[in-house]
Amino acid sequence: MYKNRVDSNPVFIYNPCITMLCERLNSCVNDDDKRRQKMPRRQQNQNENKETRQDLLECAKKEFLEKGYMKASLRNICKEAGVTTGALYFFFKDKEALFGALVEEPLKQLYVAMEEHFAMEMRNEEQVAQLALEDDRDVEISRQIIRQMYANRDAFLLLLTKSQGSRFENCLDEVVDISEQQYRRLCDMVTGATGRPRIDDYMTHWMAHIMVDTFMHLFLHESEESMALKHVDALTRYLARGWMGMMTES
Repeated sequence: MYKNRVDSNPVFIYNPCITMLCERLNSCVNDDDKRRQKMPRRQQNQNENKETRQDLLECAKKEFLEKGYMKASLRNICKEAGVTTGALYFFFKDKEALFGALVEEPLKQLYVAMEEHFAMEMRNEEQVAQLALEDDRDVEISRQIIRQMYANRDAFLLLLTKSQGSRFENCLDEVVDISEQQYRRLCDMVTGATGRPRIDDYMTHWMAHIMVDTFMHLFLHESEESMALKHVDALTRYLARGWMGMMTES
């Protein structure tokens, strides 16, 4: 609001409400400044570094999802994050290290879940030997894996569809290898306990592949976690009973 004067120079009319609001805002700003001043310089730098690193990761995830590992540009990532390439190299050695920071931990968690499942099966030697593994237990483990994958959906999309050219491009084969080794141990346990003929390695390899491919296909083609959980129940029972059938007929 302005008041006209003869000299045509506007003069701001005093408004106590606006003045009070400005004083409060200034007080908040001053309080923030005081807190920053009290905060140790090292802590300030650490907080800023965390924010910068997180910004880089978010921009990198977007770039990798859009273009894939090989075509992703570090220059574009830095531009989106508002930092220099030097700042990126302060946090990450190279493009692969940046990609790894997005996917490595979820992948490790998947490996741990698989190992825990397989360890539990091996502890139930008597049930395995009698071909009496419980479907419900397998279903629950499968549901846990699905939940974990959907909780880290972007990371697994990167691993399964955008990792070509990185050290993670063969991660699916590694998952198959882990599964195949475990199935081999289970089959040998049954053979040793029952005297049944040994299932050949070729069939063990392909059964492991079928199991892993089932999970990955479900994840990539079902956008809703609830629907994936619904489907994985039936698929797990189908696969588990197929295994039991093979070992029974061998």
